[in-house]
Amino acid sequence: MCKMDKKNIKEKIAETIEANNFLLIDFVIRGNEKNPVMEIYIDGDEPVTANDCSRLSRKITKLIEEENLIGGNYRLDVSSPGIDKPLKFLRQYRKHINRSFDVKYLEDESIKKFEGDLVDIDGEFLTFRTNKGEIKLNFNQIQKAKVIIRF
Repeated sequence: MCKMDKKNIKEKIAETIEANNFLLIDFVIRGNEKNPVMEIYIDGDEPVTANDCSRLSRKITKLIEEENLIGGNYRLDVSSPGIDKPLKFLRQYRKHINRSFDVKYLEDESIKKFEGDLVDIDGEFLTFRTNKGEIKLNFNQIQKAKVIIRF
């Protein structure tokens, strides 16, 4: 499978995912040409359910077959990236308001970090409450942000 094919497959799958109000978080093709494995990670404005993944998997399978994007056998895995993965898109943050984050961000050409609760989103700006006060960041400053899981 050549790179152009992978790019075309990814673009078509991304269109289908976005048309169903989800975000394509990651797209991986592994395995070999005879038995490729596509791993597709999605997120949305609400938590992604197993039913969402199953429904999208059927739509992607239909797309692959109707447009003959992959000749022969393949395996398709559609899932959410999991709560332990860093968030990539601003749209992903809204459903995590009032949750704790571990954040690395750029300020004055250096990387800084903190732990705090996301308390507000206003346009491109996110406000976190930390034990040292509030920190307001432009989304573009964030280098890496992960939801902290507490039990």
